[in-house]
Amino acid sequence: MMADKAQITRLLKTARGQLDGILAMVEDDRYCIDISNQIMAAMSILKKTNKEILKAHMHSCVKSAVEHGDDAKLDELLSIMDKL
Repeated sequence: MMADKAQITRLLKTARGQLDGILAMVEDDRYCIDISNQIMAAMSILKKTNKEILKAHMHSCVKSAVEHGDDAKLDELLSIMDKL
C-alpha cells in the first residue's frame, strides 16, 4: 500500500472508536438521531480513508501501469469506482 500508513491507521482507529461508541449508545438506548449522526460520522471517516487509499493507488500503481501500457489497473479502478 502506497498511502500514508500512519494517517490511514489513525483514521481507521478513529472509526473503530466511533463504532465502539455507537455500540455503547445502542446498548444504552440513546436517542435514534444521535446514533444516526454518529453512524454518519463513522461513515465519513471511512469514506475519507478509502479516498486516501485510492488516491495513493492512482498515483502509484495505476500511473505505473498506464506508463507501461497495462490497462488492467484502469479497469480495476473503474470497477471499484462503480461500487462507490
